[in-house]
Amino acid sequence: MSVPSEVYLKIGARLPAPALGAKPRCAQLPTHADVVVVGAGVIGLSIAWRAALAGLTVVVVDRGEAGAGTTFSATGMLAATAEHESGGAALMPFALESQALWPAFCAELEIESGVNLDFRRSGILLVALSRDELDRLRARHTFLTNSGLDCAWISGADLRALEPGLRPSACAGIYCPNDHQVDPRALVTALLSALTLRGVTLIENCGEVGIERMNNTIEGVRLSDAFCRAPRVVMATGAWTAMSDLLPAGASVPVRPVKGQALALRARDQRQALARIVWTEQIHLAPKRDGRLIVGATMEETGFDASVTAGGVYALLEGARRALPCIEEMEIEAIWTGFRPTSDDDAPILGDVDGSGLVIATGHHRNGILLAPATADAIVELLAHGEMPPKARGLTLKRFKRED
Repeated sequence: MSVPSEVYLKIGARLPAPALGAKPRCAQLPTHADVVVVGAGVIGLSIAWRAALAGLTVVVVDRGEAGAGTTFSATGMLAATAEHESGGAALMPFALESQALWPAFCAELEIESGVNLDFRRSGILLVALSRDELDRLRARHTFLTNSGLDCAWISGADLRALEPGLRPSACAGIYCPNDHQVDPRALVTALLSALTLRGVTLIENCGEVGIERMNNTIEGVRLSDAFCRAPRVVMATGAWTAMSDLLPAGASVPVRPVKGQALALRARDQRQALARIVWTEQIHLAPKRDGRLIVGATMEETGFDASVTAGGVYALLEGARRALPCIEEMEIEAIWTGFRPTSDDDAPILGDVDGSGLVIATGHHRNGILLAPATADAIVELLAHGEMPPKARGLTLKRFKRED
């Protein structure tokens, strides 16, 4: 997704810069590659990096700027526990595996790229701000515990000791010690640097992308007048997957955009800062190393409407003020919208599409950053050996096919 810059310019005090740093670029499409990845968000870039590490020759193409879509709009939470909901049992093993992969994934990427990802192992707090919310939080704690997830009940006094800035009425919390966060913009910068070192070709603003097939076998990818012969194509096109011309005739991928409005605040006094991510029933608050406090995010079924609305901004600010009163003194730095790529069951869709060499990696909903390492490993395993690892095999497109 390309986030309209005019939204930032009209509303934010400063335009948040896209990921900077060295980008792998090529003036023209190479004539040959082992795999072409369509989509340069965190999923596509992670797959490309891992594929290059596996010795494959990789090209990445995107109709926009690398990382400037859903990834740039993300908070960067690695919240396998906090995000777990009823009906998510099929996703949970994959999510926990990816969460366990993150420390090594981060360390390797930081060493290779020289970029600090701001990987914070401070956990996430789920907070009840009133007695009305307390019973629901207790029920959630029971659900998470019964699901076998690591979490701890925190009293109001202990909660306020951990985060003194919280409203005094905050009466209890759930601490999720294994849920962490990274900075998505730093992640994109690091991946781009690593791709440069690995000789991956990146072509941004590439215009229309076409796949050429012969007898139900992919021959390669065409951009304008250039053609790259490649036997495999990975679609990491996020919320736009269902609309893509790359899908074969008759293929349907149940992915839709779920709009989220979010904003960034900046504290004038570091004593106002949170030490860890805080979730309430209304919003989440994610502190970043550079002093930003990300407030997110609405959940809106409005298609690709990228408008920032008064109602959305009010809900974010009111929810943030209700949890952290000192936000009244903070500067509003930016407000934006993004589109979560959401499948019909909120879990990713991975794997082969039609046996032609076309592979998809989409539908990650709110968990693209969390699931990037496991997704990349699963897709590279498929490319290299013809089959995904066991924990990914239940996440294919086949699960949506109705049996007659």
